[in-house]
Amino acid sequence: MNILRKLLTPQSRRPPAPVPAGEPAAEAAGLRVRLGGRPVLDSIDLTAYAGEVLALVGPNGAGKSTLLAALAADLPAGSGTVRIDGRPVTAWSAAELALRRAVLPQSAALAFPFPVEEVVRMGRAPWAGTDRAGEDEAAVASAMAATEVTGFAGRPFSALSGGERARVALARVLAQRAPLLLLDEPTAALDLRHQELVLRICRERAAAGDAVVVVLHDLGLAAAYADRAAVLHEGRIAVAGPPAEVFSGELLGAVYRQPVEVFPHPRTGVPLVVPERAP
Repeated sequence: MNILRKLLTPQSRRPPAPVPAGEPAAEAAGLRVRLGGRPVLDSIDLTAYAGEVLALVGPNGAGKSTLLAALAADLPAGSGTVRIDGRPVTAWSAAELALRRAVLPQSAALAFPFPVEEVVRMGRAPWAGTDRAGEDEAAVASAMAATEVTGFAGRPFSALSGGERARVALARVLAQRAPLLLLDEPTAALDLRHQELVLRICRERAAAGDAVVVVLHDLGLAAAYADRAAVLHEGRIAVAGPPAEVFSGELLGAVYRQPVEVFPHPRTGVPLVVPERAP
């Protein structure tokens, strides 16, 4: 693993300065993306701020994962600009980006049966050779405890269930300790308890000053945990703002092509989104 980390990272880099709370951590301006000759994103203007959870929601094919990949600089913009930490993503090297943003893809696959703890430790690779390399052990232990995977630290990643793999993959992202977290459907394979756990972790990271951008299909989770939600529809942002302000039955019904009711939870006031069903 030490050899792998040396190959992946140069030996001298300065860690980035923290982004002040409320300041932009990632920005897209006039973003357009085409895939296979087809326009997928069009005229996207969006900012993720340090200290907030920003949920990307919308129906299948709306462009949520594509937008997340563009914000991560894993997918090039056809036109427009994407900035991380105030600079265009093209101005950062891959190693510099790895210090500033951590990405959780939809699925986690490994070619070799690494033990769980080693998979999580891979998240520390960007910090090799920096003055934060000494945080490795604490970062790995903390991430595994937060995601409740410490109990199977020695098991092969390939032997885990889908939900367990999802939590280990999230632990790897958390261990990276980047100030911008980009999470693509982190709750998709999880049971009810662990869905709530993951979103609580998102809130904790935001409270600690990180910017968290998370793709969610569960509008209830987005309403309960996100500071803001961007509703994507056919490659554009239909609306963005606090869920309590932008989640309306009329809007969501039109975007999802499914009549819904939206009403406040009687105790918390958090919007509840319920599909209309025949009696």
